[in-house]
Amino acid sequence: MKRWLAAAILGLSLAGVAHAAIDTYQFANDADRERFHQLTKELRCPKCQNQDIADSNAPIAADLRREIFRMLGEGKDNQQIVDFMVDRYGDFVRYKPALNSRTWLLWFGPAGLLLGGLVVIAVIVRRRRSQRAEGVTELSEAERQRLAQLLDKDQTHD
Repeated sequence: MKRWLAAAILGLSLAGVAHAAIDTYQFANDADRERFHQLTKELRCPKCQNQDIADSNAPIAADLRREIFRMLGEGKDNQQIVDFMVDRYGDFVRYKPALNSRTWLLWFGPAGLLLGGLVVIAVIVRRRRSQRAEGVTELSEAERQRLAQLLDKDQTHD
């Protein structure tokens, strides 16, 4: 009885996987197939956000794949297809956004933050060094003799 129950549970759990949709497209040539795969790997799924549309199972990713296939059939080049997607979904849809006035912060922001952090660390280190240097003064001859006497007294009591 336990075996039948386990088999039924396994069968039901695999039933969802068996109904997964698989996109099948008929391309005119291998070059179009390669362009399709390149474009679907290059564009990000708007819903999944960290997955390309080739690997995403989201309905919008399937729509985007169909749209790319349709545009390839119309003879559009890769740049026209990418421009269409960017116009519709914004620069976010590209894994590698173009360098322009709207994306310069995305490209140079991390380097700017790193340099800013290094400058802050350098300023802190310099201030601490200068504070230490100001606090250290040379002992006069009288102070040295007094220190020597105190150290001698301390050693005789040990």
